[in-house]
Amino acid sequence: MLDKVLIANRGEIALRVLRACHTLGIKTVAVHSTVDRNLKHVGMADEAVCIGPGPAAQSYLNIPAIIAAAEVTDATAIHPGYGFLSENADFAEQVEQSGFIFIGPTADVIRLMGDKVEAIRAMKAAGVPCVPGSGGPLGDDVNESMAVAREIGYPVIIKAAGGGGGRGMRVVHTEAHLGNAIATTRAEARAAFGNPQVYMEKFLENPRHVEIQVLADGLGQAVHLCERDCSMQRRHQKVVEEAPAPGITPQQRAEIGKVCVEACIRIGYRGAGTFEFLFENGRFYFIEMNTRIQVEHPVTELITGVDLVREQLLIAGGEKLSIRQEDIRIKGHAIECRINAEDPDTFMPSPGTVKRFEGAGGPGVRIDTHIYDGYRIPPNYDSMIGKLIVHGRDRETAIARMRIALSEMVIDGIRTNIPLQQRIMADGGFQHGGQNIHYLEKRIAEQKEKGIALA
Repeated sequence: MLDKVLIANRGEIALRVLRACHTLGIKTVAVHSTVDRNLKHVGMADEAVCIGPGPAAQSYLNIPAIIAAAEVTDATAIHPGYGFLSENADFAEQVEQSGFIFIGPTADVIRLMGDKVEAIRAMKAAGVPCVPGSGGPLGDDVNESMAVAREIGYPVIIKAAGGGGGRGMRVVHTEAHLGNAIATTRAEARAAFGNPQVYMEKFLENPRHVEIQVLADGLGQAVHLCERDCSMQRRHQKVVEEAPAPGITPQQRAEIGKVCVEACIRIGYRGAGTFEFLFENGRFYFIEMNTRIQVEHPVTELITGVDLVREQLLIAGGEKLSIRQEDIRIKGHAIECRINAEDPDTFMPSPGTVKRFEGAGGPGVRIDTHIYDGYRIPPNYDSMIGKLIVHGRDRETAIARMRIALSEMVIDGIRTNIPLQQRIMADGGFQHGGQNIHYLEKRIAEQKEKGIALA
């Protein structure tokens, strides 16, 4: 068992990790920036260390400061949460080289999955279905790229090999625009990710975003824990997530889950991870693997009863995976709404002081948040301030509970996206289920153009 864990993150995920540690009797170290000294988990941790000023580059992305904090507090392991350094292979490597346990995969695996071209190659070798594409980085010869595009068939999408989070992508519908799209994406990739390599894939026009949660111990054992549907997106950012995904059959779930488990074993994966797929016409197409805990992990926890963060800690402590595939049973349906400090119409961030916070309650309601009355939301970080998650015996019950929970939640002093989430829950297309990744943006655009509510 781990003795003391340093939590290299902030906000609701830092609080989530702290609670899991304390449940297992593990001591905790909270690191924080100067503007985050009043975060809830900082006061609850056994020890706290300030690692720098507000800008993330000088604090939560400051590798030497984080490792130094682990050294002075005699921590035995570091949990990166999500975002920040969670998928930074150099960070994982330096953590291990400094004598600490990195709670996640090895640096080599993170590096492999972080390079989208190499990740696709590895997944193809493991038998994971992938989107038809260039099979490698595009060269400088535009004519060769045009030949590849003709073979794949338009529209195609140009992606940065080192990209992620919806950045570094450009859709091309005609050959006339291909050369410029490649050059522009390559320049953006160099500036944003330090890696100018780009590759090409067939652009699926009406796909859903369906992902598979996995756990693996790095010792030859792995399981999958059902799928999540994350198709309600705006600008490639998830807004609502649910599990299980509407319309996925038990046979489809078992088949794709088995493939993901075998891939985990093949690459020596360790910890929690997520295989992200585009799903269209009954087929799965791999797009990337997230080598960390996901923002939307609570919906999986609610339908399976498995504490994913607890399992991360146990695996990092050297324990073999105690869960077998036959132990995992899906119970009911869960939905998560991301609660952001932003204007629900313009989506502009809304930092400031929370004058009053009242959470929702009732059967099957869970709130993961770090805010409280009087908490000041700084302008330095992502606008997500919490997650409202509900569970019901079926999808209809879960939607009903989410509508009630959203109506009960009060956050005064700032703007939030709660009104948008309420409109989504009332929307007929969402209630029907199975909408594609473009659905929400189209509905928002219609609302803006016509001046009517989303529903």
